[in-house]
Amino acid sequence: MKLVPIAALLAVAFASPAALAQKKYDPGANDKEIRIGNTNPYSGPASAYGTIGKAIGAYFKMVNEQGGINGRKVVWVSYDDGYSPPKTVEMARKLVEQDQVLMLFQTLGTPGNTAIHKYMNMKKVPQSFVATGATKWNDARNFPWTIGWQPNYQTEGRIYAQHILQNNPKAKIGILYQNDDYGKDYLKGMKDGLGDKASMIVKEVSYEVADPTVDSQIVQLQASGADTFFNITTPKFAAQAIRKAYDIGWKPTHYLNNVSASIGSVLKPAGLEKAVGLISTQYLKDPLDEQWKDDASVKAWRDFMGKYYPEGNLADASNMYGYTVAQTLHQVLKQAGNNLTRDNVMKQAAALKGYRAETMLPGIRISTDAGDYAPIESVQLIRFDGQQWKRFGSIIGK
Repeated sequence: MKLVPIAALLAVAFASPAALAQKKYDPGANDKEIRIGNTNPYSGPASAYGTIGKAIGAYFKMVNEQGGINGRKVVWVSYDDGYSPPKTVEMARKLVEQDQVLMLFQTLGTPGNTAIHKYMNMKKVPQSFVATGATKWNDARNFPWTIGWQPNYQTEGRIYAQHILQNNPKAKIGILYQNDDYGKDYLKGMKDGLGDKASMIVKEVSYEVADPTVDSQIVQLQASGADTFFNITTPKFAAQAIRKAYDIGWKPTHYLNNVSASIGSVLKPAGLEKAVGLISTQYLKDPLDEQWKDDASVKAWRDFMGKYYPEGNLADASNMYGYTVAQTLHQVLKQAGNNLTRDNVMKQAAALKGYRAETMLPGIRISTDAGDYAPIESVQLIRFDGQQWKRFGSIIGK
């Protein structure tokens, strides 16, 4: 009879449950790596957002150099879908069926994510922390494999409506919106927020992503007599709208949706002097804000950018966004441990009660559970002073 050393018996007796748990894997994960898929508009009308995919890729390069996640390297597989839903479908199928990724992460755009929504849930592959704030991503009951991340568009629209009602209850509101689910979600939030005062909206005009400019729409809004402007546009068109309004002498109170509130990719191309007074929302620290000059988390982000993404624009808020959302997935995968099944990844994404990345504004946290797939539900209003965004008021939301 072979005797087992006492030390070995003690090691087993005192091992943690996690250490004793059998490793579990789905396609895209093994002892050495975790394969994560993504689609981004590296070209096309929303190409300004392409830097998000690059920043996330740089983040995982940093993580891999530091030893990976629970000892596994992250393989980041990101394809250009040009902000075209048919292309998103093609690339998503390739990632799931050919590249065999564990999950899709931060697939960008409401139209593209809508196009793959049913497919991802039918395949039971996580469509995790999508890069769109459409309200539909918070539907754990009907679409348990899809989860959002950023504050939702309807909530943001309601916040602007409340601000208008409080500060200019006789406002005449003109709205420019992208003619798809993204634009209509914001529009619904504004109308819901105005309630029985929705007649304050004197003009609504839309644009298509294939349009060359929105100049004619801005002229129509000025002609309507609107003195308040809700600008629901992606970066290219946001810059055009800001510039055109200024150039024709239209000076409304201007609300710009958060997804285009980047100084680097929107306000600078428009002309900083033409963006003075714009109002938007914020939930992440702005590295251009003097308040965060000596902040440890912002310093760490600058160091990261300098080493892993030196060509990235420090003035582009999308790079802070990409870094922060990647930190969130990093946390989820750490929690998943050795159980890297798709089901467990979704369970961990829905178990982030009170998690906070340090690059978020103070007072803002991520909170999810099995019935709540809306991770970030708080923002703060900001106003542009010609050089940087200035926060005002208190944190709004949960």
